[in-house]
Amino acid sequence: MDSQAPYLTRQVLGLISGIVHTVGWAITNWWVVALAALAVWAAGEAVVRHLARKASAERMALELVPSRHFDPGLEEIFRRGVQLARASTSMPWWAPRRSKAVQIRLRADGSSPLRYRIEGPAGGERLLSITPFGPAVTVNRARPLVDKPRDHVVRAEFILRGKPTAPLREVPLSPDPLQPLIDAVSDLRAELGDLAEIRLDIQRAPKWALRARRMQLMSNARRAERREAQRAARWVRQDATGIEDSLTWQLQQLVSGKQGGGGRRLVMPPVPRRVDPEEALGKLAGDDHLVRVQLLVMCASNTEGRAQARLAQLQAALDVFGGGSRWAMRGWRVGPWRFGADRWPSRRGFERRWALGHCQPPRPNWVRLEELTGLLKPPTAHCRLPLLAGDLPTFAHGDPELLLQGIYRGPDGRRRLVATYAKETLFEVGVGKAGGGKTERALGQAIGWAHAGGGLMFVDPHRDSWPRALPFLAHDNLMSRVALIDLNASGPAPQLSCWNPIGMHQGQVAHEVVEATADAYASVLGWDDATAPRALTIFTAALAVLVAVNEAACLAGRPEDQATVFHMRSLLTDPIFRTTALTAVETRLDEETRSWWRTVFPTLPTDAFAVVLNPIARLAANPVTRAFLGQPAGIYNIRAAMDSRMIVWVCPGGNGPTDRLITALLARDLLRAVRSRRDTAEERRVPFRPYFDELITLTGAAPETIAAMFEDFRKYKVHVHGMTQLLGRLPQAVRLSLLQNASTLASTAGSQSAIAPITAEWGDTPSPDVVAGLDRFEHYMSLTVEGRRVGPVQITGPHLDEVFADYARPGQARALEHAARATAGAAPLHQLTDRAANQLTRVSDFLAQHSSAAKPAVHLQKKGYK
Repeated sequence: MDSQAPYLTRQVLGLISGIVHTVGWAITNWWVVALAALAVWAAGEAVVRHLARKASAERMALELVPSRHFDPGLEEIFRRGVQLARASTSMPWWAPRRSKAVQIRLRADGSSPLRYRIEGPAGGERLLSITPFGPAVTVNRARPLVDKPRDHVVRAEFILRGKPTAPLREVPLSPDPLQPLIDAVSDLRAELGDLAEIRLDIQRAPKWALRARRMQLMSNARRAERREAQRAARWVRQDATGIEDSLTWQLQQLVSGKQGGGGRRLVMPPVPRRVDPEEALGKLAGDDHLVRVQLLVMCASNTEGRAQARLAQLQAALDVFGGGSRWAMRGWRVGPWRFGADRWPSRRGFERRWALGHCQPPRPNWVRLEELTGLLKPPTAHCRLPLLAGDLPTFAHGDPELLLQGIYRGPDGRRRLVATYAKETLFEVGVGKAGGGKTERALGQAIGWAHAGGGLMFVDPHRDSWPRALPFLAHDNLMSRVALIDLNASGPAPQLSCWNPIGMHQGQVAHEVVEATADAYASVLGWDDATAPRALTIFTAALAVLVAVNEAACLAGRPEDQATVFHMRSLLTDPIFRTTALTAVETRLDEETRSWWRTVFPTLPTDAFAVVLNPIARLAANPVTRAFLGQPAGIYNIRAAMDSRMIVWVCPGGNGPTDRLITALLARDLLRAVRSRRDTAEERRVPFRPYFDELITLTGAAPETIAAMFEDFRKYKVHVHGMTQLLGRLPQAVRLSLLQNASTLASTAGSQSAIAPITAEWGDTPSPDVVAGLDRFEHYMSLTVEGRRVGPVQITGPHLDEVFADYARPGQARALEHAARATAGAAPLHQLTDRAANQLTRVSDFLAQHSSAAKPAVHLQKKGYK
């Protein structure tokens, strides 16, 4: 044992000497050690970057599209955050931590107000594809985004500043926490190359780093408590010393007789307070749902200054989340220059993390999932989204694929004419008080459609729309397409067009003409099989005979000898005329009709015809309606107008009983003409747009007809636009059809009770009181674009003098007036009246000639008529 001691001693001394020499050499040749350490670090970093790049190549992308009514709760959003944190670990075991992250991409590129994408490990796709939001959010597999290079790009990285243990501000869900970010990009203009994107990387907090941070925070808290206790002790001793040295204290000692006894008082210094971990660590106290985040922002544009301004807007929007801690832009400012992610040395690292999706923040941005509530979901129903050019197309004059809707004022104050696609705008409903701008908007739409080559029919009982639209239609290329059917016979020499509802000279089908005319009369007069079966039967049978007479006249090449509805009196009350007519057309009547005239008609009492003839007598008593309906071969042919893209203006003349009957006849004929398009292949049907001003007046005359239009016309490429002051005054059948099938629903100002049915269709967003306070020409409307509803959004109705100022031709208005009347076959009123009075003679002569060549018919004569 003794012999081995010197040997061990020498070994220990040799080891110590070697260590000393090694340390000395390392100190002397420190640069060799530094280079070696740097080489090891560089090799390790190269391996880690290679593995991270390889892991990042296996990433997936999902795009979340919320519905209009998406309104998640806090628990649903929290569960989504847990999914994201869990999905960040769905990587191979060899993947570096920087690649184990899930990225939320908020992107505004002009295609939508804010696109919401999730990118992460491919292994987490199944987990992230099923969201807690249910069917309110559609999850689509997304393709990689490739951006074109922009001329101006700015970058920024945001880090958490403030007290590291304090949380971000708790932002409520209503309004949507994303609203400031959407407002910041609401004026983005894709045509200028504007682009803005925010990327939030989320990964689970590393345990070792979190433990080290907690130890540091607890140590700092204890040190702070000790310093506070020492400071308090110093103040206590100073206060005690000051009191004993004071004159008051000495006097008290003299009076009490204790002077000099006992020395100074013993002062107990305060003990350091025990550090509460919950208070010292704050949000870092627990491991549950704690994540590390990285926030990167990039803005670009082809216009100088716009990208920088956009970044400033986004920076202000992120300030909304500031509380005990806040998002602050990383970097420092030196005069007018800012050194951050846009400059060396940070730019290269920023671009690498941006391109690969690596989460490698320069400082530990630790937050709890509850702090990220506003960013863990797409925009909700509480978010006000701006309208982009992709959401609502910009109107272009002369484009037949677009239909003008109004003027939209963007968040940046820019105004643009907006439109919907004509093929998708099937039916429109406009509601609002008188003078609110409904008709002006419809006129702007109709004029724009006419100049684009479209055909239309504008029905206005009050005629105010015609002089308003006249200067804007007075173009040479339109004059041959415009026709005016005006029953407001005014002036010293009134002119009037003409129409024979039962005429057959335009190739109509006989039974369709009979049905349309009978239904029109029955609608206005309230006839049906329960209340007036006999009147309806008599009227239909008489129409069948008169239509057969007209068919025979047209086949004989004598359309000027056709009968009119006014000849029904002669047919029912004149035995000679009746016998001649039945003899002439017996072969054209079906057996049931002939049997009725033989067996039923002779048994009818004398007063059975009064209910049928009274409305016809009222029509005959009015010279305007007698002249309009009393011509044998009228010019009015709405089916031909549709097929030839005509612009037809119809002014019935009022809303009295006679006017309602005329309106019902016109409406029913329109329904018949549209349905007759079944004989034309769908691809050959020309689009046509009827505009009905004052739906209350029109539906009062033909409620079922108007309802059928809103239900059936779409199939035949005829699209109805209706306007009314009060939706509640429309018949229920019409109202239900309007709301069910309306592609566009618009409302101007009005009483809250009148507007409530419209806002109810929008979920009372906006509320009736908001719509009721609109200015003149302002509308709230919901529209249909590419199969989805847009709005309700506030849009200013187009004012003709502003939008179509370049189209105004007041000097040619008179020429258009003459051309429109000539196209409609207008003639002086007195001339038409004389022709109507003499028409019975022409019809009788034709029947006499035609019946002499026909097979003798059974003599039908009603009792009491000789």
